[in-house]
Amino acid sequence: MPAQQRRIRTRDRNNALARPEFMSLNQPPTLTQEGRSPNRKQSGQTGNSSEGSREKSQSQLLPEEDCMQLNPSFKGIAWNSLMAIDICMSKRLGVCANSASSWGSARSMVTLIGITSHGLPWIGGAIVCLWNSNTLAGQEVLTNLLLALMLDILTVAGVQKLVKRRGPYEMTPGILDYLVLDVYAFPAGHASRATMVSKFFLNHLVLAIPLRVLLVLWAFLVGLSRIMIGRHHITDVLGGFVIGYLQFNFVEFLWLSSNTCQMLSSFW
Repeated sequence: MPAQQRRIRTRDRNNALARPEFMSLNQPPTLTQEGRSPNRKQSGQTGNSSEGSREKSQSQLLPEEDCMQLNPSFKGIAWNSLMAIDICMSKRLGVCANSASSWGSARSMVTLIGITSHGLPWIGGAIVCLWNSNTLAGQEVLTNLLLALMLDILTVAGVQKLVKRRGPYEMTPGILDYLVLDVYAFPAGHASRATMVSKFFLNHLVLAIPLRVLLVLWAFLVGLSRIMIGRHHITDVLGGFVIGYLQFNFVEFLWLSSNTCQMLSSFW
């Protein structure tokens, strides 16, 4: 028996796992440690899910313009850059936006240039001239001009209602703007009307060369005046020029003959 005990002791000494510092390796893992780890994992998962849902709810509450796209497309970058340049240049050209601007003293004169292309004076003048006209050619031209002016108001009002773009400066539209439905910025109604009227007169009236140059210059100054007083961006005026030209082509395509104009005038 003593020899056997000595052999067991020497065997335990030679065994590395029998040492005190390695005794924990021989013991099986406890249930408490196993039970704690899944709880921690579950709590971590629930915490992550709650944080993710909170971020989603916050991103839903924020408006679209306040949310940053981490991977925008090339078209989006180009479009945003063009819009930024347009706003910056339009604000620099808005030298008559208010009385405190650099050209604030000339605001009334610049506004008067824009009023020359307002819809109400042109429609009223076309109706008065049509009422006093005695020739078939005059009635034909004036009737088509009146229909073109009405088409311009409806087209500009419809596009503005769809786009709903505000001007570069915060300005409340006037009473005359509400009457002709020229509330928003894109497209510029005064610019489209000036382009359409000048193109109409150049094609259907016999004018001298100085008057033809003045008509083109008038349409350009009307568009520039709308930028200077801060009502429209540069792209709004350019869009108005394009829409006015397209409207003239549309009126030319649907031109009413003298017989049709006589029939319409009989209803007056």
